[in-house]
Amino acid sequence: MTETRSPLVPALVYAALSTAIVSSLGMLLVPTISREMDVSVGTAQWMLTINLLVGAVATPVMGRLSDGPHKKKLLLWALLVILLGSVIAALAPNFTVFLIGRALQGLTYGIVPVTIALARRYVAADKVRFAISSLSVTVATGLGIGYPLTGIIAGTFDFRFAFWFAALFVVTAIIVVFRVVPAGPDERAPRVPFDYTGAGLLGLGLGVLLLGISEGPNWGWNSPLTIGAFIVAAALLAAWVLAELRSRNPLINLRVLRNGEVLLANSTAIGLGAAMYIGLSISSLIAQAPASTGYGIALPVFWAGFVMFPLSVGSFSANRLVRRLAHRVRLTTLLPIGAGIIAAAGMLLWFAHSQLWEILVGMLALGLGMGASYAAMPALIARSVANDELGSSVSFNQVLRTVGSSFGTAVSGAVLAANMAPDLHPTGRGISATLEIGALLCTAVFLALLVHALITRFRRTPAAPAGALRD
Repeated sequence: MTETRSPLVPALVYAALSTAIVSSLGMLLVPTISREMDVSVGTAQWMLTINLLVGAVATPVMGRLSDGPHKKKLLLWALLVILLGSVIAALAPNFTVFLIGRALQGLTYGIVPVTIALARRYVAADKVRFAISSLSVTVATGLGIGYPLTGIIAGTFDFRFAFWFAALFVVTAIIVVFRVVPAGPDERAPRVPFDYTGAGLLGLGLGVLLLGISEGPNWGWNSPLTIGAFIVAAALLAAWVLAELRSRNPLINLRVLRNGEVLLANSTAIGLGAAMYIGLSISSLIAQAPASTGYGIALPVFWAGFVMFPLSVGSFSANRLVRRLAHRVRLTTLLPIGAGIIAAAGMLLWFAHSQLWEILVGMLALGLGMGASYAAMPALIARSVANDELGSSVSFNQVLRTVGSSFGTAVSGAVLAANMAPDLHPTGRGISATLEIGALLCTAVFLALLVHALITRFRRTPAAPAGALRD
């Protein structure tokens, strides 16, 4: 029986917020972890890298499993593993144990695709599009809440309290999911063999690729390790593509990529993922950098998290606006609108980032663009693929966002490393150059989407129906 009661969507959104809460324990706490655990900043960056690597492997696997009959059980087990990781990180006596906790927290990347699959199955047909758009922007909205909370807790008490807070939040999410989400198994879901070969090849390929991207600035882009990582990753991913095309029950049905809207959403995910991560990471760095750098705002960690709050306001507002424009603006039009706002935010941050209000306005605009874009991407996929392919297709989009974010990490890390001042802080030139790359990248994505939208409009017949969230 289809679940139509209103508590379901809020419950799924609450569960998806665990992704944002755990993500907020990343960039903001790297300097603190470096100091408290007596490791270098470069070593402390592994708290981001290991989390990203596990997430890249777990997301497509969880996406495919969410197409099966045990959606609720999958979500509960994932939350339990994330809870375990949060507790281990909070109690870690050394950095090695801390990394184990962060690795287990990497399963948060797969939470959103699972909640979207649950919404597609149990939410009433006339409300499912709005539910998917709300879930897809939950992470962006939640980051604006998670970062301030992390800053307040870590600044007032200790970084361990921030991880205890994450554990407490996950416990409440488990309770909400257990009580509200319909019990399984889902009798409508197909029961097909799991693609272990595809999961292994994709997991290894993405893991090696992201390792090369993340460590490229440290190893050197011309080093044998970096080049070797990229060669091995290319070989593994090529083998994965061949295996998926030959499999009767692939982990991800690559044939759906031939659908123009799915391809559009996935291509956009990579470009915007890289551009947005550059904007977020550099803004966080500027907020905490000392005033002696010439660009730093010198905010303590207690207040630095609030820099992300406008991001939450913007993404939430954009999602509400999308609902109002649901029957007037097409999804293929909404995507370039969101990308255009992100491009404007990138340009603003590039030319104006020395004052706190400039960063706050940039974060607000970035949130508006993220809210519109992230609402459009999963909805484009959802209306273009069959129900039994939704989880894997949406999770693949999530993976591509992660890969794009990794490219953003690599680019910003390489540029900043090449422009380091004697006090080991990036120079103002390095900050501007990194923001310039982000601004130009999201502008290129916007222009490409705009051209696509214009071509699509000219090809549309006069009798074609309009409507953004209609099939």
